[in-house]
Amino acid sequence: MTQTWQEIAQFFERVWAIILSFQFKDALDILFVALIIYGLIRLLRETRSVQLLKGLFWLLLAWGVIKTLHMNASESVFKNLTDNFVLLLLVLFQPEIRSLLESVGVSGFKFLPQKTARDREIQAAAIRQICEAFGQFSAERVGALVVFEQETMLGEIIKTGTGIDAQVTRQFIGNVFFPKAPLHDGAAVIRHGVLAAAGCILPLTQNPDLDPALGTRHRAAIGMSEQSDALIAVVSEETGSISLAYKGNLRRDVTPAEMEAALNEALLGPVPMKRAIGFFRRFGSRKDAAQTQEEKS
Repeated sequence: MTQTWQEIAQFFERVWAIILSFQFKDALDILFVALIIYGLIRLLRETRSVQLLKGLFWLLLAWGVIKTLHMNASESVFKNLTDNFVLLLLVLFQPEIRSLLESVGVSGFKFLPQKTARDREIQAAAIRQICEAFGQFSAERVGALVVFEQETMLGEIIKTGTGIDAQVTRQFIGNVFFPKAPLHDGAAVIRHGVLAAAGCILPLTQNPDLDPALGTRHRAAIGMSEQSDALIAVVSEETGSISLAYKGNLRRDVTPAEMEAALNEALLGPVPMKRAIGFFRRFGSRKDAAQTQEEKS
C-alpha cells in the first residue's frame, strides 16, 4: 500500500515538474498540432475519406489476425503493401490532399492585387450580361454552363476549350450556347470579367449522394466547385431552372435577379470566398423554405 502511494506521489511530482517547465513555445506547439488535427478531421468528415479510413481499419484488423495466426502467405502480401504505405496513402487521398492544399493557399496570405474601380466595373457588366442571357436561356430551356474564376487559377480547364478572350455580352453568350453550336456542350470560363474560353471540359463530381435526376452539366458544375473556389452557374436544358454551385454545394431554382445579387456579392467583394459562403448561408433552397412554411401552417 505504501508503494502505491509513493508511485502516485511520484506521478504528481512529474506532472508538476512538466507544468513548471511549460513555456509559451510549448503552448504554441500544442495549438499548432491541434489545428492540424482539427483540419484533418474536418477534411475527412466532408469527403469520402471516411469510407477509405474504414477500409484501412479493416485491413489493419486483418493484419493483426494474420500476425497472430502466423499466416505466412498473407503476411508476405501485407508486407509488400506496408512497404509502400505512404505512396498508397498519397494515391488514395490525392483529391483530399489537393483540396486541403488549395484551401490553405486560398485562405492564407493574399498576394493578388485588389480590384480597381475599372476591374469592378468590367466584372459587374459581365455579370449583368450573363444574368440577362441566363434569364433568356431559362425561358427557352437552353442549357448553359458558366464558370466564374476566383482565386484558384483555372488555366488547365481553359486549355481544354477554345480560347476567346473577348468582352462578355448577352449576344455573345447566346451564340456560345446556341443549340448545336460547336461550343454549346462545354463550359464557358469568365476570368476578371472577360470571356476567357468556351467549350471547356469540367471534372464530374464523384459524390454518390447526389440527386439521380441531376444531369451532366450539374454534376460538372459541382465537380468543378469541389476542386476550386469558382462559382458555377448552370441552366437546365430539361427544366430551364438556374442553379449555382460553390464548394460542392448546389443552390437550385435561382431567379436571374438572385443570381445577379449572389454573383455581385461573391465576385466584387474584397474577400470573395467569405462573401460567397455568406450567400449560401443566407439563401436556403426553395424546397427548404417551402417546408418551413408548411411547418408554420
